[in-house]
Formats: sequence, structure tokens, C-alpha cells
Amino acid sequence: MYNEKSSYEKVKAARSNDRPMGGFYIRNMIDDFIELHGDRRFGDDGAIVSGVGYLDGIPVTVIAMERGDSIEERMRRNFGCPSPEGYRKALRLMKQAEKFSRPIICFIGSSGANCGIDAEKRGQGEAIAENLVEMMGIKAPIVSVVVGEGGSGGALALGVCDTAIMLEDAVYSVISPEGCASILWKDSAKAPEAADALKLTAGDLYNFGIVEYVIEEKDRTAEEICSALKKCIKKEIAKKQALTIDELLDGRYNKFRKIGNCE
Repeated sequence: MYNEKSSYEKVKAARSNDRPMGGFYIRNMIDDFIELHGDRRFGDDGAIVSGVGYLDGIPVTVIAMERGDSIEERMRRNFGCPSPEGYRKALRLMKQAEKFSRPIICFIGSSGANCGIDAEKRGQGEAIAENLVEMMGIKAPIVSVVVGEGGSGGALALGVCDTAIMLEDAVYSVISPEGCASILWKDSAKAPEAADALKLTAGDLYNFGIVEYVIEEKDRTAEEICSALKKCIKKEIAKKQALTIDELLDGRYNKFRKIGNCE
């Protein structure tokens, strides 16, 4: 089912400068997208693009991590590493989606949250933790898609969902292989071994039941991948919209409750 790349090769593929990020999927999947800005507390964060639009006629709220293409844009977007205001903006849009019963689509692709001192001063940890708590109870369907590198709590802050989808060459992990190798072996050169141990590939996470779908990438163009992903998202949204609110929230709770259950 999955291509033969090693775990660390997939890490490098997920980090590739040529790999499409959230903005690409918004442009190619969402009609009449209107971007909304600001967290109503401090400011706007370019690392997270969020707004409303239509998925083949279905009103949706979309929240996407974006690193940018040019060096100027990447600096403006902090290379895709969100700050507290980005997570708070995301939560504001989720609450709005809940109010208007709009499904939520999250595109995850970041090496991690902004770890600078200013972000810490503005409550980075608290912002991520608040998203985790609030997303568990949002009364609207949530579909999260890991399209690139999903790193640490910075990625998990958009990962509490009803359905988790990963692209075949995406990765999703508590820490980078280099960081893990530096801690365990005091040698970042052992990153390939760490990548194997972390079980961070789409195939690993599918086998663990952490993600429900893997979108194949081998021998497909970015547009073909986007088309397959769009069909999967539409199918999942239709399934979740058919549930009552209690059924939706119970299913979300049980999805995370069963992780790590070896019985």
C-alpha cells in the first residue's frame, strides 16, 4: 500500500521545499475562500491561514498551517511555526464554525510551534493546551489532514478531530528525529535511527489506529493528490454530519480514548 521509502526519507520528503502546504490545498480545494485575520487579543499570525469557503457547495471553515514559498514570505510566516495568536485565531474560527454548524478542515504542516521567547511570554503553551481542550468539545465535525511535517504540540493543536488523514509521505511525531537523537544518544547524526524508533510515518500511524486514512502519493501529481484528498474529506464530512451532536462528540472522545489500548 505504501511506498518503500525509509522513515527518515519520508521525513526529508515531508520537509521538502517543493512540497505543497496548506495554502495550496485551500486554493485547489476551497471555492470562494475568504481569509479571516486576528485572534482579538494580540494580533494576526501569518503561519496559520484561516477563513471560510465552500467545499463543492458545502460551507466550511478552513484552518491551515502555511510556511510560504519565497524567502520573504517564509520570514513573514515564521517558516510555518505558529505563535500563540495563530492558535487563538484558529480557536476563534472553530467557535464561529460551531455557531453556524460548519464543518472544520485543518491542514497540518509545521515542524512545531514558535519556540521564541516572545511566543512564550504571550502564552504559547497555554494557547496550545486551550486548543486541545476546546477542540474535544467543539459541536461541529472536524477533519484534520497532515500534509507535511507534523511536529510536536504545535501540530497536535490542530489535530484533535473526528477523522485524521495523512498524506503518504507526511510524518507526525512528538519530536523531530534530530531532537530525539540528541536526547537519547547525544548525537543528532543518529536521526535516521530515531525516525525508525519514533514510528512517525503515515503507515505506522494508520496501523496504530491514530489516523483513519492515508492518501497515496506515489506516481501522482500534486493536483491528483489534492483530488483524492478532497473526495476523502467530503465523504468523512457527510458521515459526520449525519450524526447527532452527542454521537459526534462520543465518537471523538472514543477515538482518542482508545489510543494506546493494547487489548
